[in-house]
Formats: sequence, structure tokens, C-alpha cells
Amino acid sequence: MIKLLKNLRRREKLMALVCLVFVVCQVYFDLRLPDYMTELTVLIKTSGTTADIVNIGLKMLGCTAVSALLAVACGYFASKTASGLSFAVREKLFHHVMDIGSEEMQDFSIPSLITRTTNDITQIQMIVAMGLQMMIKAPIMAVWAIIKILGKSWQLSAVTAAFVVVLIVSIFLIMSSCIPRFRLVQKMTDKINRVARENLNGINVVHAFNAEKFQNDKFDEPNMGMMQLQMKNQKLFALVQPTMGLGMNGLALAIYWVGAALVNNIALTDPAARLSMFSEVLVFSTYATYVVMSFMMLVMIFMLLPQAQVSAERINDVLEREANVKEGGVQQGSEVGTVEFKNVSFRYPHASSEQLSGINVRVEKGETLAVIGATGSGKTTLVSLIPRFFDATSGEVLVDGVNVKDYTFAALYDKLGYVTQKAVLFSGTVRENVFFGESAHQFDDADLGSAIEISQAKEFVDKLEGGSDYAIAQMGRNVSGGQKQRLSIARALARKPEILIFDDSFSALDYRTDAKLREGLNKQLAGSTKIIVAQRISTIRHADKIAVLDRGEMVGLGTHEELMKNCSVYREIATSQLSASELA
Repeated sequence: MIKLLKNLRRREKLMALVCLVFVVCQVYFDLRLPDYMTELTVLIKTSGTTADIVNIGLKMLGCTAVSALLAVACGYFASKTASGLSFAVREKLFHHVMDIGSEEMQDFSIPSLITRTTNDITQIQMIVAMGLQMMIKAPIMAVWAIIKILGKSWQLSAVTAAFVVVLIVSIFLIMSSCIPRFRLVQKMTDKINRVARENLNGINVVHAFNAEKFQNDKFDEPNMGMMQLQMKNQKLFALVQPTMGLGMNGLALAIYWVGAALVNNIALTDPAARLSMFSEVLVFSTYATYVVMSFMMLVMIFMLLPQAQVSAERINDVLEREANVKEGGVQQGSEVGTVEFKNVSFRYPHASSEQLSGINVRVEKGETLAVIGATGSGKTTLVSLIPRFFDATSGEVLVDGVNVKDYTFAALYDKLGYVTQKAVLFSGTVRENVFFGESAHQFDDADLGSAIEISQAKEFVDKLEGGSDYAIAQMGRNVSGGQKQRLSIARALARKPEILIFDDSFSALDYRTDAKLREGLNKQLAGSTKIIVAQRISTIRHADKIAVLDRGEMVGLGTHEELMKNCSVYREIATSQLSASELA
């Protein structure tokens, strides 16, 4: 929790300091009331004038009004401080998540990261907002009130101390039972988020397979677990308020009972001493009430603090996780448009076997390398090593003659145009999606038109209302799969990169569009190096080189004609898709 408080900006730190000053002033005016109460009691008992009584009453009213104003001001600054902290932490957390790699994302999981960015930070904001008011006010008030009552009566002080000890022990027992469950609550929140997200993303599949009951039951399991955990916590928390109420009222009753005995022990012949003791008992009961109130405020904080502490630890877990993929310092390579895999092997984190083993292949500027193989053979894994979604376990991946690990991220990504296997669009216009991100190449309308035309997106973009200014919904839900794929390709082409990587990104295109797209790439981007992952032989048969993967190993490399002669895996794939006449 303390680590997160270090993210307070200078403005929030100043507001927190102002809040502290206001709290101290508020406590001062609150604790002035019992002193005025003593004076008022003496005036009434000694036949004081009405003017004196009214004057004391006005002072008490003034203290109350000033205390109320300070409380409002303190609440305002506390809220501003808490919201400022949550903004800073959420910003830092989001930026850090954007910087870490795929490995770290898989370790935390997306639903958990969403929960940490939203619910956990809200817990921190709540505890800071309340803590600046109560956590600061409570100990100051308790210590100040105790100082006020010290030396007045050892009997009354002993009664107060005994009640405070009993209350502290009771609260400690309740808290120690609840704290371990808070971690489970946060984990259950992650699970509920994951199940809900999965169901909502796949709602059409759920309806199509009549699986509503199955998915509802799947959601009810973590939901019920969460309810049972929270019920246990709330049942224990339900004991806190009556315990504090019993303690406060019991303490007042005990003070009056002991105080009455103390007054009764003073002789009737000494009315001044009896009046002094009576006033002292009244003041003592008020101060003792403040002490108990202070502990009640601390209890309210302690009810939220364990959950906030768990949230803070979860946030720190992400912030302290360093990315395994770190950038180098090289800006430019010794070659242009070349890609080479030198004895590359790769194993996913925590996996028992290698996904890729001993891959050796080189692509020259302007050449086309196709990668084909059965599902799970490592095609996507291989091309994902170029933009460093993961780093090779052994061997080297070279771009323009330089190991990709030695490039700065900006220099490496400026050389690449990457089209993912799953087409991803963002909310915004067609233009904003095509010109997405930063690039060394300056975008203009000519680039937009060229990219849309080559990717074969022009035929449907021109029909959209507003054309390139048409609004794309989140994740591209208002366009078809093929249209999303073509816009994703246009996004890569607009960067005018040295190297284009297509990760099975023609799969949603019909054969006619596929052929026209490849024709456009060959004519207008002849100087760009192209790496194409594909399942269709027709898509890759004219590539300069075709790499055939089987269970992570490269079992063939050559042209279509060469592989038909000497690679049984490739020949099996080809004959399963094309007839003998088509192959001829």
C-alpha cells in the first residue's frame, strides 16, 4: 500500500497536507466542547448570569460550525487526493501492461488485469479517501482526548482503559478471521470476470448450441462461491457495530456509575468539591466517548484496509513484473529487407517441449517466403519471433543483418508491417484504423487510397456511408470477417514497410479476392520482402521459397515444384487441396 502512495503527484501531496492540517484543527474545535461544557455546568450550578451562559453557548455553537466546515473541506481535499492517486496508479498500470510482453500477459490473464485496473484501484481510492479523514483523525483525537483526561481520576481512567482493551481484542479477533478470505474474494472476482467475459464474447455460439443453462451453471459456480465468502465476512462484520455500540454505551454507564460513587464519597459539607467532581465526571464521559469514537473510526478503516491491502499487492505484482523482452540500441541494419532464421529454437514458458527446433532459412529483399504446415506445427510461432512477441530460446532471428534483440522497438517495428492471424480493428473511422499507430513514414491520403486499393478493401469502403470516414465499431463488429481482414492488411500496407508479414491473413478471403490481392502485392510492392503463413496451396505456390513445418521442424524448403518432388508432407497437403490437373 505504501508503495502505491509513492505515486502521489505533487499536487495531491499538497492537498493531503492541507487535509492533515484541517483534521488537526477540526479535532481541536471538537475537543474544546467538553471544556465549554464544564464552564457551562459550573455557571448553572453557581447561579451564573444569563449573558455568561449565552456567551458559552455561542462559543460552543461556533466550535461546532467551524468543525463542520473543516470536515467538509477535509472531505473535498481527501476525495481530490484519492481520485488523483487512482488516476496516477491506473495510468501507470495501464502503460506498464502495454509495455510488458505476451508471456507476462499470459501469466496474469486478461480478466485479472482488467479487475486489477478497475476494481482493485477503486478499493485503493476508497481507502485513501476515507483514510485521510478517519485514519488521521482517529489517532489524533484518541491521543488528545487521553491527554485531556490523564490525571483527572485514576478510577475512571482504569475503567476507560479496560473497555478500550476489550474492544481492541474483539476487533482483532474478527479482523484476523476475515483477512485471509479477502485474497480469495479477489481471486473469485477474477474468475467471475473471466467467465462473464467468455460468455459474452461467445454469446452467439451459446445460443446456437442451446447452451444457456450450461453457461449459466458455469457462471453460478464462482458467483455462489463469492456469495458464500462474502456472507462469512459480513456475518463477522455484523458483530463489529453492536460490539462498538455496546462498548460506547457500557463505558458511559460505567463512568457514570463509578463517578456517582466518587461524588457520593465526598462529604455534603463540601459542596464545591462535589460540584468539581460532578463536572469532572461529565467531562470525563465526553472525552471517553471521543476515545471510543476514535476506535470506531479506526475499525471502519480496518474493515476496508485488508481488502485494500490485497488489492495493492495485486497491483504491485503487475507493476513489479519486468518484461522479459527488452529493447536494444541499434537503429539501422547493415542490409535492407532481409530476414534470416539461424538455427532458431523456441519453447513457450512453462512448456515441456520445444515448439520450434533448428529452423534455418533466409529471405532476401523483394523475395516471398511462404510458411505452410499442419495445424500446430509452429507457423505462427515462427513469424511471431520477428516482431519479438516472444524471443527465440536459442539461435538468432536477423532483420537486415542485425539480431532483432539488438534493435530499438521503434526501429524494428518501422521495418515491419504485421497482419495478425485474427483480424483486430479498433473503434474509430476506417481512416484511423488504416493509419493506426506511429510510423517513420508520414501518412497521407495517397497512402490511404493505395493501401485500401491493394488490400481489395476499396470495393466495400466506397460503398460505406462516409467512405473512409465510416465509423468502425469496437473490434470491428459492424463489418464482416473478410472486410476486417482486408482493413487489417491495408493497415500494414499503409506503413510502406521493408518487410510484410501475413500470418494466415488470407483465410477469410474468397479465391478471387485472394488472387487479386497477391497480384497487387507483386506488382506494386515488388521491392518489399513478404513472409506469408497460409493453409492454401493456391495462395503460396508461386512464392520464391516455401518452408514446410512439421511438429516444429522444417522438413522442406524450396519452390512449389521442388517440394512436390522431394517433400512428402508438402505433397500430401497439395494433393488434398488441388486436383492433379490443377497441380500440373
